[in-house]
Amino acid sequence: MENSKYFYIWIGLSALFIAGSAAAFSVYGLAKLFSGAFISVVIMASALEIGKLVTASFLYRYWDMINWFQKVYMTIATIVLIFITSAGIFGYLSNAYQGATLEFEKQSTELLTIEERIEQLEEDKVFLKEELSIAVSELPENYITAKRKLREDYNPQILQINNELLDYKKTRADLEIQLVSTGVDVGPAIYLARTFGTDIDTVVKFFIFILIFVFDPLAVMLVIAYNQALIDRGKEKKLSQAHPEKEKTQHDNWKDIYSQPTLIEDDERMDIIGQNGNDGLHYDEVDIPNEPLDENNPNPQPTARGGIRTK
Repeated sequence: MENSKYFYIWIGLSALFIAGSAAAFSVYGLAKLFSGAFISVVIMASALEIGKLVTASFLYRYWDMINWFQKVYMTIATIVLIFITSAGIFGYLSNAYQGATLEFEKQSTELLTIEERIEQLEEDKVFLKEELSIAVSELPENYITAKRKLREDYNPQILQINNELLDYKKTRADLEIQLVSTGVDVGPAIYLARTFGTDIDTVVKFFIFILIFVFDPLAVMLVIAYNQALIDRGKEKKLSQAHPEKEKTQHDNWKDIYSQPTLIEDDERMDIIGQNGNDGLHYDEVDIPNEPLDENNPNPQPTARGGIRTK
């Protein structure tokens, strides 16, 4: 592809697609960050994105023509705008991550709360049973009615705790099933977090930083590469106009080579000419009529079929 005369088009399309995607994500992320003035931020960020690409192209094309102040300021401005674009992309991806994990985190928090409540009820149940056992053991053996009275007082409390435990355990089971279906959206992040022994947020932040490190800087470099390709293409056009004989392509060179007769073909042709005994003009036509020569015509003319025309 690098030898194709249309390669500069691929560079331009790649630069346009990557720069456009980065600009769109950045503008949306900045608008979400300053949601109080959404439209204004969109207009401002869009203008800055266009200005950044134009500035990078201008610096590459006119670096040797501008003064040092323009070089310094425009270079710093371009770098700062790259960081601003990266920050906007970070905001956009973070917002997308939070939207995908919001329901998952909500269900996880609710599940933790339910598990804590179940643990507390289990402890209350054990405490009531131990308190009942101690109270019964302190009574004499013949205080049967009193012991029955104690059990009647404690049993409703224990039954109530058991009912609450059943309800919470049922709710916990339903939440665990919901977490399985909700966790599909963030399943890869959960797997990576377990692999590296860290939490999901750290893994996601790491990958976001990798993306923004190569996203907008690559877009700017591709814009510069496109400008370089255009300049080189213009130089090639001027050179071809000044020296048109050098414009022949590799295809034309191969065509010239294979269009010429080979040495073997020439040798075979001369052998046939020698065998026929003619001058080679009509060696491939052997239909010679046996017509008598006219003695009054000392210069007979050959016919189109290789014979002798007599007058």
